[in-house]
Amino acid sequence: MITDPEGTVLALFAVFCRIGACMMTLPGFSSARISMTIRVLLSVSMSLALLPILFDTVYPRVAGGGYTYIQLIVAEVLIGAMYGLVPRLYVLGLQFAGSATSMAIGFNSPGAADVIEDTSENQLTNLISFGGLLLLFMLDFHHVVFRALVESYSVMPLGGFPDTQKMLITLSDTLSKTFMLMLRLASPFIIFGLMFNVGVGLVNKLAPQIPIFYISTPYLLIGGLLLVYFSIAAMVMQFAQSFPMIFDF
Repeated sequence: MITDPEGTVLALFAVFCRIGACMMTLPGFSSARISMTIRVLLSVSMSLALLPILFDTVYPRVAGGGYTYIQLIVAEVLIGAMYGLVPRLYVLGLQFAGSATSMAIGFNSPGAADVIEDTSENQLTNLISFGGLLLLFMLDFHHVVFRALVESYSVMPLGGFPDTQKMLITLSDTLSKTFMLMLRLASPFIIFGLMFNVGVGLVNKLAPQIPIFYISTPYLLIGGLLLVYFSIAAMVMQFAQSFPMIFDF
């Protein structure tokens, strides 16, 4: 039986601030293809599901309300947004790797509608980024994020303002690790494009009267697509397996 309805509602809203801010930036859940109503309902349902677990931790800090509750809400939103930005930066890194791959193999088709976001992107980048995100959902990456959110109440307790310097260091470390991983994933295609263009340049010097760059473009594209065909499974699998390492902070 609820003895303090006001305190229970305040505790629920405090949990909702951290959960909702995380889902606002979490890849997949924050997609432009999902309506705002569904996102809000998902955040509320997750908050209701986690409130019994966190009630003893949250309720003593919010009972009675007061002006400190506003500061608490701001701190909770910042913490939740940081926990959502870490996987979002990781997924955006795969999109960056897909764009680098497309340029390296000469796949410069006009941009089409993005599968995840409301932007334009070429088809190969759409395929790689959507495949990686789908594999993350198949491996229940959102369960890892929600478990980390529950454990965050012991790392970043309710009531205190988070250390913004540590949060920025966490995001910068995530960017650094993500960049190195995506560079490793895209390196076969970058090396292939570099070697192919160097070879074509040497042939063009030997036979300048032949428009070799116009002739070589189909071969660059065919070779690059064959490389994508044989390596895309290992690429997205390594992307999914490296997610716990990136999110371990």
